[in-house]
Amino acid sequence: MKFAFLQEPPFCFTDASGDVSGCDVRLARKVCEALGLEVFSPIETEFAKLLPGLAKGEWDMTTGLFISDERKKSVDFTRPIWVLQDGLLVANPRGLKGYRSIAGDETALIAVISGQIQHQTALQNGVPPERIRIFATQAGAADAVAAGAVRAYASVAMAHRGYLTRRPDAQLEVIDVPAAEKQPAAGAFALAKHNPILRQRIDSYLDDLLGTPWHRNMMAGYGFSDSDVDRLL
Repeated sequence: MKFAFLQEPPFCFTDASGDVSGCDVRLARKVCEALGLEVFSPIETEFAKLLPGLAKGEWDMTTGLFISDERKKSVDFTRPIWVLQDGLLVANPRGLKGYRSIAGDETALIAVISGQIQHQTALQNGVPPERIRIFATQAGAADAVAAGAVRAYASVAMAHRGYLTRRPDAQLEVIDVPAAEKQPAAGAFALAKHNPILRQRIDSYLDDLLGTPWHRNMMAGYGFSDSDVDRLL
């Protein structure tokens, strides 16, 4: 099982010992074992390369991605593995409550990762395209916030908190985007379209695994609550 991942804690990251960890990685390893696959091979990439690499056969499965109709045209998704809310990573939260606060400030720029759904969500909430800055990685976007190059970086709130957990000295904060601007959305592992049997086997195993004590304890170790897990069930 070749598994494509990003440096995006708490979902996926390389720890101090060089091992790849995170809740998506742990879950993918568990799936790999259940399918009887002897080798689990994590491959680091950038977000914009995840789906093209899947289509080219460079890997068999990707880390969790938000499910969308547009993405379903090129890949299959497993059943959801998390349901999460957007958040803004900011250096100064004063006056910011979400995307619409950015839209209402004519001087404010917002960072997004290339290909992520938050780009479209920012546009839908009134942020002009000329005030959106696109980055390849989480670290690059977060650095832009810290340097004052952008007002905020839009992603999953849990990803922002995972980033700050590994960088406790960073003078940054997370603002949860209100549900009126963006409802919590489901994410899943992505698979190539030509292998429906693999998807069916993975879904069957996930149906039995998600919500079990093992799964709840594993997710709790990465900052997820029981209520976060309950959204899946």
